[in-house]
Amino acid sequence: MEEIVNKLSSARRQPMRMLIACIGNIFLGDDGFGVEVAQHLMSRGNHQYPQGVQVADFGIRGIDLAYALLDDYDMLVLVDAIPRGGSPGTLYLIEPDLSDMSPEKGVEAGRVALDNHSMDPVKVLAYARTLGAKPIHTLLVGCEPSPMGESDYTEMQMGLSEPVQVAVAEAVKMIDSLVEQAVPVRSQG
Repeated sequence: MEEIVNKLSSARRQPMRMLIACIGNIFLGDDGFGVEVAQHLMSRGNHQYPQGVQVADFGIRGIDLAYALLDDYDMLVLVDAIPRGGSPGTLYLIEPDLSDMSPEKGVEAGRVALDNHSMDPVKVLAYARTLGAKPIHTLLVGCEPSPMGESDYTEMQMGLSEPVQVAVAEAVKMIDSLVEQAVPVRSQG
């Protein structure tokens, strides 16, 4: 994890701007993982991030995220549930390969991004590029959700499963570590 962040922060001369974009649908059980992490990060009165680090709960609002990326952040940390076949509650730190994004994908993503019930982060990033957002160093803090049956997607399911709820605290620690490595706190003196 350290080497991923150090590549970017060592080349910077001015303070780093980081967006921690938490996403997910709270009505689909574990898909609400990112939203729950956002609530934890934003409710910690005694632990604030340094200037330049913004935490935002985007839920399923892809258009809002796309427009937020126009604000010239240096680093994006997406927080989301991501099924990869592991045990529920397993955390992943992924550096997605976004090199094959094209304007065509962004235009299609713009149509998809208007969907009010879901968000595909890669399509939102492609759409943001068509709006003029610069390429951004992106990491994904993902959590393996508990499996849902096909019929479960047609019914609302509030709340996280136990293993995913437990993973929220660990995800907060992982994000704290990413912020600490990318945006070192300067001592006052």
